[in-house]
Amino acid sequence: MERPAWAPRSIDISVPSVARIYDYYLGGSHNFEVDRQAARRAMEFMPGLPKIMQANRAFMRRAVRYAAAEGITQFLDIGSGIPTFGNVHEVAQSASPGAHVVYVDHDPVAVAHSQAVLGGRPGTDVVAADLRKPQEILSSPQVTRLIDRNRPVALLLVAILHFVEDADDPYGAVAELRDACAPGSLLILTHASYEGIPLPTERSEGTVGVYKDIRNPLIMRSRDEIARFFEGYDMVEPGLVPMPHWRPETAPEDEDPYAFSGFAGVGRTA
Repeated sequence: MERPAWAPRSIDISVPSVARIYDYYLGGSHNFEVDRQAARRAMEFMPGLPKIMQANRAFMRRAVRYAAAEGITQFLDIGSGIPTFGNVHEVAQSASPGAHVVYVDHDPVAVAHSQAVLGGRPGTDVVAADLRKPQEILSSPQVTRLIDRNRPVALLLVAILHFVEDADDPYGAVAELRDACAPGSLLILTHASYEGIPLPTERSEGTVGVYKDIRNPLIMRSRDEIARFFEGYDMVEPGLVPMPHWRPETAPEDEDPYAFSGFAGVGRTA
């Protein structure tokens, strides 16, 4: 397989990547055939996966605009993935010129492309780090330079926690990040769940199996389990809901049924 010029030499292009599969679902071009094959296998069981990812992105943009309207000018996007149209910095800085945005991902392609897209843009940067190691994120030069932890921060964990197994203590990681942020900070979160998927659970499990096969287990948590990530936060109305129901800008009944798969919510620290 020929290595594209944009692919860092350090990555194994024969192994599927969650970030590049997500990029494929969104119609991006920074993915390899091995990623496309995995995505197509997953879509054999759940053909609406691209609709779910589009609903994730639409929720993220609404939530970022909400945060900016609430006066928040700092955004920490962990598990940010490969840049696509309507990134956090584009939305945040459009709503609040001068907003600071730090992207965090452990996928080398996602990091490399974030650096290329940002191109030294003022108030933005990217960190190569893992959600499972919050202190590495918090102590990074990029976060130290751009994020004032004495002021409220919008912490984005969009479509990332369902790739963290319970054995890696995702609840502890979220709590550690919460405690490091000033009062009035926001948690913006989406998470996959069997609840809401317009398919029998046994069919959805086929997609889960594909992610397990590529050694990126997809952890489908219940609504109650997802709600636990918001411990220490006061939920912003309308609470933890299917993505199209969170402060919609268009009629939810017009959405594709797959868009209601999983949950989204925003919480605020006291």
